[in-house]
Amino acid sequence: MRRVKKLYKSLPAGIRGFTLIELLVVIGVITILAAIVLVAVNPGRQFSSARDTQRRADLYSLTNAIYQFAAENNGNLPDDANFPTTATCVGTGAGCFDLSADLVPTYIAAMPEDPNTGSPADTQYSIYEDANGRVVASASGELTATITVTR
Repeated sequence: MRRVKKLYKSLPAGIRGFTLIELLVVIGVITILAAIVLVAVNPGRQFSSARDTQRRADLYSLTNAIYQFAAENNGNLPDDANFPTTATCVGTGAGCFDLSADLVPTYIAAMPEDPNTGSPADTQYSIYEDANGRVVASASGELTATITVTR
């Protein structure tokens, strides 16, 4: 034990190492900086924003495909006689309005689906023709309550 103390004291001051207090202060500062960066970046919000952006892009693609169909079919919407006048889900499932037969692959490569919970049976997007004859597509957003595109 005496030999260790003697050896430690014989070392130059710069080589002796850090005290426990110095190490704790550095760890505390790093923790505070990491917390600040995590709050500033907020990855959960970034992912939610990206999914909402994808939903908006999907709705624009869907409405553009519908209008391209109408432009080539004398202004008639897909399945014009049955096109919904109230918000109806888009998909192949029961109770949903199926646009895939009319639009895929000629006007759109594939039917867009909600990035979180969409499926071919229910894309989680809804569509209808309003009283002015405009097509309205909507989706539930994460950061905004509802995302709506009217064409």
